[in-house]
This record gives sequence, structure tokens and C-alpha cells, in this order.
Amino acid sequence: MTVLSRTRSRKAEPFDIRDYIDGAAAFYGATANVIMQLSLPPVGHGVAESTVHSGSILLHPVKRTRTTLTYLSVALMGTDDDRAAYRTAINGAHRHVHSTADSPVRYNAFDKNLQLWVAACLYWGSIDVMTRLYGPVDDTTADTFYDYAHHLGTTLQVPRDMWPADRAAFDAYWTENLPRTSVDPTIKAYFDKLLDLKMVTPPVRVLFAPFHRWYTTGLLPQHIRDELGLTWTPTDERRLNRLLRATGLLWGRTPRIIRNFPFNATLADMRRRRRRGRPLI
Repeated sequence: MTVLSRTRSRKAEPFDIRDYIDGAAAFYGATANVIMQLSLPPVGHGVAESTVHSGSILLHPVKRTRTTLTYLSVALMGTDDDRAAYRTAINGAHRHVHSTADSPVRYNAFDKNLQLWVAACLYWGSIDVMTRLYGPVDDTTADTFYDYAHHLGTTLQVPRDMWPADRAAFDAYWTENLPRTSVDPTIKAYFDKLLDLKMVTPPVRVLFAPFHRWYTTGLLPQHIRDELGLTWTPTDERRLNRLLRATGLLWGRTPRIIRNFPFNATLADMRRRRRRGRPLI
């Protein structure tokens, strides 16, 4: 997950994507973004039914988290060569992800429209968390970041010309596609496990799961909250915004190398694995 920082809103300064990579946004927004992506039924069932168990966050949370963070770091901080190498690795895993005769919906991990939805969720979520952490940025900065964000799709199989042309076009795409999300009992059960951190050890779960469910609920669009039967009040909204503003005030003052963590670490790890001929995912 990425954010734009108010510290880089001056138009005269050159764009450097490293100024807009933020670990705090990843911490808060990760689960909400996964839920948004998987609320589109073909994406959700593609993950829930996947036979690639090594990539399951419920079975292998550390490995899956590393893979996702590496994808984001390669897409946004890597070179074109890094992206091509990681795309090839992702394709190897995606070959096994497709619907069967028993699947309630048809899906294929190589479907460009489904991948565009995933990339759109990542972009939308990043902007939402950015605004809550650091406040809005000027239009020039927002436009530049939006144009750069096409890498979230093209690092998969999305052609460059499928990425909506500008922010207005993206808003139209989002408005049209968000209502197409829905959550059936199978996917809701999967989401409940994510929200309640069923993949972590019981002591961590007991301490952290209620807080995790609460703030994740606040970062979901209302339509998806309704689909999941989640309650969110104006008081909850005020509390979450205060929390995120306070986080932004503190975290935004740290050196960039710290704000970039863990993305800088996963990018370095990917490059090290590649040099040594080890699997990238």
C-alpha cells in the first residue's frame, strides 16, 4: 500500500516514487484492500478455491505477506527488468488458478479485467489511507502519482491502455464497478478469518484481532460493509480519523528509509533471490 505525503506536494520538486511509499499505510490498509479485491466474486473464489496452498495467507501468512509486499515494491519501486522478472514468476503461480466445473463463478487468474480490478483497489485504497494519514495533496501531485500507479496493473497482465486515462476516468470506472461486488457465505467465512486474524498465534490474536477488525471495517467502502453486515458509526469514523491523523503526524517525521520499510527490504530480497537463482515467490 502506498500513500502520498504532504511533504512532497510542492510542484517544483521532481517526482520520486520513494517519497510516496509508506509502511504505516500498509499496516492499516492491507486487510481492507484484500477484502475489496476479493469482494468481486471471480477474484474471491479464485483465491478461496485456489489449489496453490503455498500462497494461502491462512496457511502460510508470512510467505504470502512477503509475496504481496514484494509485488507492490517491485511494481512501484523496481525497474522494468525487475517487473518483467516478477511478472514471469507470478504467471507461474497463476497458471494453476482457474475455475472448475464445481466453481459457482467462472474465473481465470490471467483475466485482464479481474487484474485491473485488483490494481484499482490498490490505487483507491492507497489514496484513501493517504488522505486520512497526511491530508490531501495538490492536483499536480495526485495526477503524477495516478499516472505512475498504472504499474500496479502492468506488472501483472493489464495492458497500459486499459488503465483509465486520468483520475476522472478512474472515478467513473470505480463508480461503475464497485456495485458489482458481492459477498456470498463462502467468501464471508474467508473474510471473517482474515478480520479475526485466524492465521496468527492465539496470544497475538486475542490481543490484536478486535482492533484489527475495527480499523479494517472503517477502511472499507460502505457498500462492502453492508455486504458483510458490518456496523460503522459516526463515532467510529471520528475515532479512526483521529488515530490515522496522529499516526501521520508522527510517522511522517521519520526518515524516508524508515517510512519505506518493509517495501525497500522486500525489493532488496527479490533482487537477491534473483541473483542467486532462487524462486521469487
